[in-house]
Amino acid sequence: MSFTDTPAGFKSGFVSFVGRPNTGKSTLTNALVGEKIAIMADQPETTRHPIRGVINRDDAQVIVVDTPGIHRPRTLLGERLNDVVKDTFADVDVIGFTVPADEKLGPGDRYIYEQIKETKPNTPIVGIVTKLDKAGKDTVGERLIELHELLGPDSEVVPVSATAQIQTDTLLDILVGELPEGPRFYPEGHTTDEDLETRIAELIREEALHGLREELPHSVAVQIDEMHPDPDNPDRLMIYAVLYLERPGQKRIIEGPDGRRLSGIVHRARRQIIELTGRNVYLDVRVKILKNWQQDPKALGRLGF
Repeated sequence: MSFTDTPAGFKSGFVSFVGRPNTGKSTLTNALVGEKIAIMADQPETTRHPIRGVINRDDAQVIVVDTPGIHRPRTLLGERLNDVVKDTFADVDVIGFTVPADEKLGPGDRYIYEQIKETKPNTPIVGIVTKLDKAGKDTVGERLIELHELLGPDSEVVPVSATAQIQTDTLLDILVGELPEGPRFYPEGHTTDEDLETRIAELIREEALHGLREELPHSVAVQIDEMHPDPDNPDRLMIYAVLYLERPGQKRIIEGPDGRRLSGIVHRARRQIIELTGRNVYLDVRVKILKNWQQDPKALGRLGF
């Protein structure tokens, strides 16, 4: 779909943020869009599917695609997430290469750069040093030099802090400058093409991830089993979700003593869903075991991977 009410010189296109896991891609996406469309957590590999956010300006429409972090996979899920990222940035106009200010560039960053150049050799790459607020000036300077050396001397590199809204407007100007002229792909006011069930499932997963460590976060998946208005109260949304884990021991951790941890997850997720939908919400979350789902092709298919 295109929308023709665009002035001469109007620019539009797709920008994909690509980088290692946990480099701040989702936080940056939310900051640029001006609305929470991607969940955020401290654990790597939180994002599991491409999320499109729409930024509308008088002179441009930018569709930002937040992708899972590229990494050397340890599971079948990891392999499929890497494939998703490569498929995604094969179709974009500009790539935003993200590295965090508080971590040195390493083999993982160089591996990602090689993947990009192999798949999209002629696509403009903008270097983005994220988490500017977590590092001192000297450290940020080191990252900028490292990223320049990796991307080449003619590359645009910009340091940003999404949480503190530092230089996000500058970054957006640079991204728009790299886009081709074109029409609006989405109506003004449109912020994402994520469907409501997916956004709700992700909000539940985000709350479930809080405070988890080591391997357990990767074992968490959420699906909406049923969602409909309450027959007795049409203003209330009834949501029944399933939180999948891989082993019984994980279920005990998620539920917590006397089910208190799970109750907290439901309470916090419900609050976010009410804010998202603008409606009263009844939320029921059941925990089920789907043994070793990250390595099981049938289970991955069932969960949408």
